[in-house]
Amino acid sequence: MEMDKSSRHRKILGDFGESILSNWLSRSGFEVVFVDHTGIDLIAYHRQTERRLGITVKSRSRESGKDNISVNIFRRSMSDRAKVIEACRAFACSPWIGVYVEGENYANIYLTSLENYDAKYRRPDRAVDVWRMGPRDRLAYRRDSSVKNLRIVFHATNWAWNKEQPRQKPMLANPRLHPPRASGRG
Repeated sequence: MEMDKSSRHRKILGDFGESILSNWLSRSGFEVVFVDHTGIDLIAYHRQTERRLGITVKSRSRESGKDNISVNIFRRSMSDRAKVIEACRAFACSPWIGVYVEGENYANIYLTSLENYDAKYRRPDRAVDVWRMGPRDRLAYRRDSSVKNLRIVFHATNWAWNKEQPRQKPMLANPRLHPPRASGRG
């Protein structure tokens, strides 16, 4: 199904990426809170292991044929990496990266520590740190036990919104809440 994005799609997608990641962390035994703090979006605490993760989440959508485009994570010019590390120090967390990328028919969620990203995937000579999405990169992530990966397949049924569909009549206001006006005839 082809995407026809709304004007607020980026905001909605960002919120959704954070929400779906927090859902899966919660299902995995983590207590999760959304934080409105420069650098991190979520704090997740696992009681059994006593691990506390400070997670920055990057969410992107990709149209068909653009699935291999990398996701920008940190821009050196904006000190994004330093902001994550500083926020994690303030909240006594270890820094993690969450990436939510959706295509037309599926989405992938990736989650890894900043330490793992730096050791295996970062190219320090670049002005922008990216999460690469080429076929070899996705295979490397699947093989890396330090990269958590969740793939979601979208299966839409009767979800077309085109001009050929019959228009539905608008719902009328509840008559109990809005009684009809007197017509003036007596």
